[in-house]
Amino acid sequence: MIQMCKGQIVTAHIQEEVSYDRIVAKCYLADGTDLAAELVKQGLALDWPRFSGGAYRHLEPEGIRKKHWRANAKQQGKLKPSEM
Repeated sequence: MIQMCKGQIVTAHIQEEVSYDRIVAKCYLADGTDLAAELVKQGLALDWPRFSGGAYRHLEPEGIRKKHWRANAKQQGKLKPSEM
């Protein structure tokens, strides 16, 4: 991500929703590259359908949910607060 963004202008499109008192935005490079999509493609993030509507699920590398099992379990409500 550093290589991809270095020297580039990143544009943040602020979303109207606020999540946990934080501003939420979709971030893009000048050429239209969606940075969230790139994170998912590289296996550095998972699609979170609750927030994305499943927009990035098709970009997840095969088997990545096993690698990121804790995040996957949290999404599905399978982790107890003591396990987070």
